[in-house]
Amino acid sequence: MTRLDDLYRLQGQSPWLDNLRRDWLEDGTLADLIGRGIRGVTSNPTIFAKAIEGQDTYDAQFSSLIGHSTVEDAYWELVIADIDRASELLAPVHAASEGADGFVSVEVAPSLAHDTTGTITAARGLHERVAGPNVLVKIPATTEGVPAIRQMITEGRSINVTLIFSLDRYRDVIEAYLSGLEAYAAGGATDLSGVASVASFFVSRVDTEVDRRLDTLIERGAGDRDALAALKGQAAVAQARSAYELFTKQFSGPRWDRLTALGARVQRPLWASTSTKNPAYSDLAYVDTLIGPDTVNTMPDATVDAFLDHGTVARTVDADPDHTHAVLAGLADAGVDLGDVANTLEAEGVASFAASFDELMQTLATKAEALSPGGAPRG
Repeated sequence: MTRLDDLYRLQGQSPWLDNLRRDWLEDGTLADLIGRGIRGVTSNPTIFAKAIEGQDTYDAQFSSLIGHSTVEDAYWELVIADIDRASELLAPVHAASEGADGFVSVEVAPSLAHDTTGTITAARGLHERVAGPNVLVKIPATTEGVPAIRQMITEGRSINVTLIFSLDRYRDVIEAYLSGLEAYAAGGATDLSGVASVASFFVSRVDTEVDRRLDTLIERGAGDRDALAALKGQAAVAQARSAYELFTKQFSGPRWDRLTALGARVQRPLWASTSTKNPAYSDLAYVDTLIGPDTVNTMPDATVDAFLDHGTVARTVDADPDHTHAVLAGLADAGVDLGDVANTLEAEGVASFAASFDELMQTLATKAEALSPGGAPRG
């Protein structure tokens, strides 16, 4: 048994891997990680860009596609092949958990982040193309993404809601899930257990932005220097723990009981962006502090290795609520607007994924020209 196994067995948290690469699918690396306790995989446009640009294992399939596919269509064929293979590797976990775990996630195109109708169409298309029942389509929790999330749940489709940065938006996401399940049931569904969802609450990026704002306040002499400095590195975990409080409240009571009677599963909070960006902080600052039942932590491989080596398996996500509330109150008193922080991070996240996608399309277009004298259709 590994620490990852104990995380799930003793504390009810599922450790997922925030990375997907074809060479890991082919050389047994992902299978080995699953054997060591990884229970799911997440991906995003940046992850796929790094994977496809960084190795030649995609070249054979890509070469077979160019000439009769657009570069973007070829990209999706590459992605779907990886998702299908990962879902096969995770199928035993999915079966053993009776459909509660063992998922792999694939994200809609980042250009759709502010397009509700386009997101709905794309999410449907991905669900129809992937083979396994253990695939979650990722939809960003933008203002335009939330109604698309609700529509997908209404249709009984499993969704990973990504890019959540604020408690207010998280509340909207929970409502989309609950009302979507209610609509699905009202449409005639009598068993809701086939619908799975996670709500991906981004963590470390919050500290990066809040710390930057606190440093600005300190430099300006706007407040007590020591008090402001003491708040650094505290916002992300405090907000995530408050999100867990909201989760426990919303997934209880008469409304939820009516859905659980039909087999509904909770929409688990998923802690994303859990690698430590500031070297002054612990390498497990966003893992050891957010452990608790009915949660997921998706970690890049370096963070997985760190947890296997020296992680602490203990329930921490709801520890010391007084301190959590004090941190959030202190930030508000200092003038740090977490709503504005969330807006900034959401915009940056959408832009970053879009930039990765666009750069990859250009790289693939160049590769297509090199592999095929006639070039590849563009689109």
